[in-house]
Amino acid sequence: MPETSVKSAHAYRDRLAELVVYFVAFLVCAAFVWITGDLVRGGIAHLSWDFLVDSPRNAGRAGGIGSILVSTALILLIALMVALPLGWTAAALLAEYMPASGSFGYTVRHSLQVLAGVPSIIFGLFGNAFFSIYLGMGFSILSGGLTLACMLLPILVSTAEAGLHAVPDAYRQSAAALGMSRTATLVHLLLPAAAPALAAGLLLGIGRAMAETAALLFTSGYVDRMPGSLLDSGRTLAIHIFDLSMNVPGGDAPAHASALVLIIVLLLINMVAMRLTTGWQHRKITS
Repeated sequence: MPETSVKSAHAYRDRLAELVVYFVAFLVCAAFVWITGDLVRGGIAHLSWDFLVDSPRNAGRAGGIGSILVSTALILLIALMVALPLGWTAAALLAEYMPASGSFGYTVRHSLQVLAGVPSIIFGLFGNAFFSIYLGMGFSILSGGLTLACMLLPILVSTAEAGLHAVPDAYRQSAAALGMSRTATLVHLLLPAAAPALAAGLLLGIGRAMAETAALLFTSGYVDRMPGSLLDSGRTLAIHIFDLSMNVPGGDAPAHASALVLIIVLLLINMVAMRLTTGWQHRKITS
């Protein structure tokens, strides 16, 4: 086959692959715009400052989502405070201190893979049996947050470990040549270099935690009043949307408005987290 024909065939395949990529990206963006547009049409008229600060009334048909937002923030904060130190520490141990061929590291990685595939309803039953009943926390924000922390561990560990493995070995060799300890190398070089992966895992974890319903139905409960402590029951935003959509006649408008708030909050968290991660990475590497 002539060389020009081969080049033309390669160029054609490259162009076709590029068009397929653009088409898939367009479908993803179109789906997001479609979903967001539907929520805006159904909920923008119901959205106001009073809706954000008032507590629900009349089963959510009236009032707002003030107490729901507080419960959601508290549960998410507890989950992240417990899961982040455990997850990132475990990832650092697996990536830097435990050989992949070791039996203990293999067992931990395999356990995390199995844990990642466990349905959320199973986490809910476990959290209800262990945190709510055995530890006596009952249906509470603390019980729900600890259950979510168990769910987030596989995501945080796997993404952080993958990010640390992706850091070139030249970083480690250069640090060793300069006499830096493994701990100093991890803190000052490897973690900043792996910051995008850490942020990606964090954002995935926040997204899953804020969208979770099944696990929290059995742990944090269903009550929509303002929580007085971490041992009070609290309804998250996802559960509130589910209840308005499925169990409350006439709750479609507040459900759409609540879903719109959820998407806006997730977008803001993504933007802030990526901005902070980029700044932290730049300061650490250049300092």
